[in-house]
Amino acid sequence: MRNLTWIFLLFLPITALAQGSIGSLTGDESVFYAQTKQVNQFFMRFNGEENVTGNRLYPGDPGFRDLKARKKYLNILFDNSSPVVNNDVKFVFIEDALNKKNPALLDFYSPGWFAEATCTFMYKKEKVNLILYLKIARQKDGYKWVISNVYFDRFESWFTNLNDTVNVKYFIHPMSHELDFMNLHKAFREPENLDYYFEQGYKPDMTGLFVMEMKNGNLSFVSVNNLKFHVFQVPGWYFELSYFSRNENNSGWLISNVIRISEKEKKALIGNYTHVN
Repeated sequence: MRNLTWIFLLFLPITALAQGSIGSLTGDESVFYAQTKQVNQFFMRFNGEENVTGNRLYPGDPGFRDLKARKKYLNILFDNSSPVVNNDVKFVFIEDALNKKNPALLDFYSPGWFAEATCTFMYKKEKVNLILYLKIARQKDGYKWVISNVYFDRFESWFTNLNDTVNVKYFIHPMSHELDFMNLHKAFREPENLDYYFEQGYKPDMTGLFVMEMKNGNLSFVSVNNLKFHVFQVPGWYFELSYFSRNENNSGWLISNVIRISEKEKKALIGNYTHVN
């Protein structure tokens, strides 16, 4: 299905520049410059590649990726109102991320992070919510966003019996080959029970179903309602990046959840965001 994957072209990120230090600004100006307004700005602040005035830093510039400056930035890159991030976890995460021997850096164009877009679609004349997962992929000399997986509860409901080991009513007899599988009509007579006849452990391709329903005219896009990101680029950790619109410094793109994970757990989580397992 790779050749059917929809693509969204990725335009080069735009750096938000500001004049004057945050400490010297007052009122709305201070709030405006303190906010992490863009995702690529979050990446630069996380990496220590932007100074306190909002100007981009490059290798050789004073303060570029400075660990002390990064520690200050990381502390303000969390959603302070999050009920799931406690100070102890936050402290350990920052200490791990700023390990002096091998500090973690985020790379906008590398694997290990996914966008989650909650969208409204029309499905057979009914408004429904559908989740698209996207990731950055290379294309010749540039990059693009590609749809890596899809979640739609209607698709999910079609496969509720895949792992049912109790029901013995629906099966294809082991000697059916001697009858040229003439009894297949029994399996196809009741489509609602079709998933009983698949191999246990079979994983349906939700992206394939999505493309089929779009091309058949059963699904049509309406809008994106919410966007967040899942980031796995810090070794041993996962964090969620969400946007908060507030008239205060602690706003914009912020870490809304952070969890310590093993490599096994990381692989399992990433499996939710891509149909290639």
